[in-house]
Amino acid sequence: MHDFIKSEADLDDRLSTPSAEDVNLFRELEGDLIIIGVAGKMGPSLARRAVRASRAAGPPRRVIGVSRFSTPSSERLLQEAGVETLRIDLLDAGAVAALPDARNVLFMAGRKFGSTGAESLTWAMNAYLPALVAERYRHSRIVVFSSGNVYPLVPVDSGGATEETLPAPLGEYAQSVLARERIFEHFSRRYETPVTLVRLNYAIDLRYGVLMDIGSKVFAGQPLDITMGAVNVIWQGDANSVALRSLAHCQTPPWVLNLTGPETLSVRALAQRFGEIFGRAPVLTGQEALTGLLNNASRCQRTFGAPTVTVEQMIQWTAHWITSGGATLDKPTHFESRDGRF
Repeated sequence: MHDFIKSEADLDDRLSTPSAEDVNLFRELEGDLIIIGVAGKMGPSLARRAVRASRAAGPPRRVIGVSRFSTPSSERLLQEAGVETLRIDLLDAGAVAALPDARNVLFMAGRKFGSTGAESLTWAMNAYLPALVAERYRHSRIVVFSSGNVYPLVPVDSGGATEETLPAPLGEYAQSVLARERIFEHFSRRYETPVTLVRLNYAIDLRYGVLMDIGSKVFAGQPLDITMGAVNVIWQGDANSVALRSLAHCQTPPWVLNLTGPETLSVRALAQRFGEIFGRAPVLTGQEALTGLLNNASRCQRTFGAPTVTVEQMIQWTAHWITSGGATLDKPTHFESRDGRF
């Protein structure tokens, strides 16, 4: 019997409920927390999780969320949850310089989708903004969200790229993400700023994610290209927890962490599992390539333990969400892309 998630309120509550380890982090962590780029797909639930963990830990601290907040409702919901919000243009150097002091920084700002045709903006967000933030918060500890896209495609049977795999980004988006990492690394070495670089592949929220992409196509009887034949996924709540707890592991030069689930998952097998649940055969096109964009999360499992939500649980939740007409962000992951174009 699966404990299905029946509403967005329930989903947001589960994504933002802190673990005992999250609360313990905030018992030990000194100083306020600022989250730069808080209004993206992961930021709101991560910020709420931080507030709840901080309150459970004891003495209050500020949790500050910074964004353009192009959707005003997202700012209001964060404020109601206890997050202080600051609305700024992140590419305004003066505005970044005027941000409040905070001992702890989560850097989540970036640009991926829409990069093709607007490459200069992607580079500004992914390479110029990091320099502004790294300079401003040179005396803080910083967890930087990065991406597994910095790695080359690796053999599907390899177990995925490890943190020691040399980056070989494909396409301008991935190149700009590596630039983000190098900028933070430079300032970390220059100022001895402790940093963690988190290479994420792929977080699952029922409103979006690889499983939503696959399940939705199976449910609708639409063709699913399986050329990118294998993926990694992790429940967003687990990813939120690891990101927060990575603050305790920041170092100089930066500590690099692959953040994903422990399994290499077959896209064909995932589609077939959705097909079993929906009672319809998936429409598959293409043939699995021998390589994929895959992360090896062994370091993550050793450091933080196994994810609390299993792949089967995520599949069941996603299938129920789809069949019950749950809300979506209408933002496909484009996990199928093998040319680095987004």
